[in-house]
Amino acid sequence: MTRPAPRVVEALNAALHRLFEERTSLHLLGEDVRDPYGGAFKVTRGLSARHPDRVLSTPISEAGITGVAGGLALAGDQAIVEMMFGDFAALAFDQILNLISKSVTMYGDRVPMPVVVRCPVGGNRGYGPTHSQSLQKHFLGVPNLALYETSPFHDPYAQLAEGLDRGPAMLFEDKVLYTRRMFHDGVVDEHHRYALRGGPTGWAHVSPRDDTAADVVLICPGGTAHRALDAARLLRARGIAAHVLVPARLYPPDLEPVLPLLADARLVAVAEESTEGGTWGAEIAARVHARIWERLRAPVLLLNSADSVVPTAPHLEARVLLGAERIADEIEAGAARSLPPRAPATPPETFAAEAGEPEAATTDGAEPAAGVPVAVPKLNNNDTAYLVVRWFADDGAHLDEGDPLVELETSKAVEEIAAPAAGHLRVRAAEGSEVGVGELLAELLPEPPAAPGPEARSVALPEQLAEPLPEPARAQEPGPATARTHVLDRAQQGTAAVVTRAHREVPVAFAAVEVTVDAVLTRLRTLSDETGAEVGLPEAVVKAVAAAHPAFPHLFGTLVDERTVRLADTVDIGVTMDAGNGLYIPVLRDCAGRSLADLSDDLMDFRLKAFRAEFTAGELSGGCLSVSLNTEPGVLFVQPIVMAPQLCMVSVGGPLTRLVLEDGVPASTTVVTLGLAYDHRVVNGRDAVAFLRAVADALHDAEKLVELVDGQ
Repeated sequence: MTRPAPRVVEALNAALHRLFEERTSLHLLGEDVRDPYGGAFKVTRGLSARHPDRVLSTPISEAGITGVAGGLALAGDQAIVEMMFGDFAALAFDQILNLISKSVTMYGDRVPMPVVVRCPVGGNRGYGPTHSQSLQKHFLGVPNLALYETSPFHDPYAQLAEGLDRGPAMLFEDKVLYTRRMFHDGVVDEHHRYALRGGPTGWAHVSPRDDTAADVVLICPGGTAHRALDAARLLRARGIAAHVLVPARLYPPDLEPVLPLLADARLVAVAEESTEGGTWGAEIAARVHARIWERLRAPVLLLNSADSVVPTAPHLEARVLLGAERIADEIEAGAARSLPPRAPATPPETFAAEAGEPEAATTDGAEPAAGVPVAVPKLNNNDTAYLVVRWFADDGAHLDEGDPLVELETSKAVEEIAAPAAGHLRVRAAEGSEVGVGELLAELLPEPPAAPGPEARSVALPEQLAEPLPEPARAQEPGPATARTHVLDRAQQGTAAVVTRAHREVPVAFAAVEVTVDAVLTRLRTLSDETGAEVGLPEAVVKAVAAAHPAFPHLFGTLVDERTVRLADTVDIGVTMDAGNGLYIPVLRDCAGRSLADLSDDLMDFRLKAFRAEFTAGELSGGCLSVSLNTEPGVLFVQPIVMAPQLCMVSVGGPLTRLVLEDGVPASTTVVTLGLAYDHRVVNGRDAVAFLRAVADALHDAEKLVELVDGQ
């Protein structure tokens, strides 16, 4: 089996070990950097065991630590300083500005100052205002001081070595990036690849595999790279080709290797997590304007986090920090201003006619569209029809291009469709009806439509939905002045629609067992320390569920008809994510064939996307079974629902302490409750209990636990 690429934290650790072997005068100073702790983020693990005299855990004094490093450099040695959190570099600013950087040229001759100050930075970890900042901009423009930032594309050894050789330097390390894996062999994903321009400390250029020319070039530091890649994927779905540039060295920047790419783009944007004002992005924009102003088709677009401290609460933190959805939205708006007008897209009916296929029938036998037709798009590979949840405007209302138009419910999510053009709305499919891919949803007319007849908002329902729809609620008389109401947001309304459909269609039964988890929790803590991934009970439960697939394949299937179940080829498992802004069930792929650490990487990514509400339809589709994660302490058990067309959903509650007798002596143990909601048309109670026992055994039995944690 091919060994996976190392995580960024592992690459940093390997780089430090290599540098210490090569440079006998190199020292590392920081708080709690010696083993067994190995630093707050485990970057220095193992260094003090090999080099006990050169790895020094220091008192809590950032100014003192940095001053000692400057003194070592002046005495002919080399030093790397670890700030426990980059925010604390503010306490060392005087030493960096007035001792280390100035000493290079302050004494007449150029003096080597091989010092690198390492700074964990960035938010999205819930660490609050003083432990989540991105302070790179405050060190820009200091004479003799170079700035670097780790990225998933660049070898940190090259950054640290160059920083020491040209010194002094600072290396900013995004904390979320620590657990991400490095990209390698030029591969990003199925649609994107990358290449380095300008050497190992130059630029990573991410481009589409199909060599599509850049509509937009998005420049970002390494800590924002994954958000930029997600934005590029969103833009790809919107018909905009985005290339991404990630530098290894932030300052002084070398734009020469990428100027031709920037000059040919229709829009250049810079995205970074810092707040606006005096930023690295502004510095890049100024240099780009100075070099290729005559080639630019619009000013460089600057994207930053909100003008705020970074909140601790995850839902507030997500609003403040720059996310992929906002990057994509602002770039799309900027591209609309800078790109030349494009011909209107050919409607799906036209493509079908050109291919010699019959045109898609409208839902009400209406005459051919007189305006811009809005057809049902293909939203995933599992469904051929979707449920119309609600229209955002009434018949005859005028909409602008991009305005919310309609919500369609798939088997996995509720998707919002925007108006493809401006016009007056004529609805062709009623709320509550099912529409097939390619069928006519609506038209956008140049003039208000005539008053709709009684059939205009009605369609024939499929047989399984033929029961009468509930009548609209009557308008109520105003209540007393003290009456309070709570209006559901769009995300919760989408959840409500999915839950309603599940209860209507699936006859659900439920079973639960209790399992002792002390051993697995202990082993997971060890695995987290060994791999640098944050592996917990959710990953272990998902892996244990996947391990039960060979013995219970029909629980992972899809009901085709009354007597047939389509079995799943790979174990793709959905997991519930609720960050306070709606329930999402993204899908972990190939859970049986991947390690716990790999699943941990995906779950970390899902949690961040849940905070920012940035999931794509593809990430929310394709699961063969789901797991409801409710592992907060004190949760007794959870009874989930089955999400059609799946047949089962597993639930896991929070850890509970039980008092037991061991050889007659009272002792405490930790347990959780595993539940299984199952479609009684396919799964019987005996199978359900046997399945739960198999999952419980994988989490509890000593021999099976070793296979679960260490096998893949």
